[in-house]
Amino acid sequence: MRALTKEPEVITRGGKPVSVILPIKQYQEMLERLEDVEDIAWLKKARSKPLHYRPLADVLADLDKK
Repeated sequence: MRALTKEPEVITRGGKPVSVILPIKQYQEMLERLEDVEDIAWLKKARSKPLHYRPLADVLADLDKK
């Protein structure tokens, strides 16, 4: 059995990389960074659209209808 390392281990098949084994903490950090990137992309897209405001009275009237 191999000693635990902090470096990712690349699994190859026919000399080509097919998988990676990495520590769970590193995997979780990678997922968090990906979520952050998705959030930033969504925010940039949202900011590129013009803002539309409705009077509070209209919003409250719509809520009363529900």
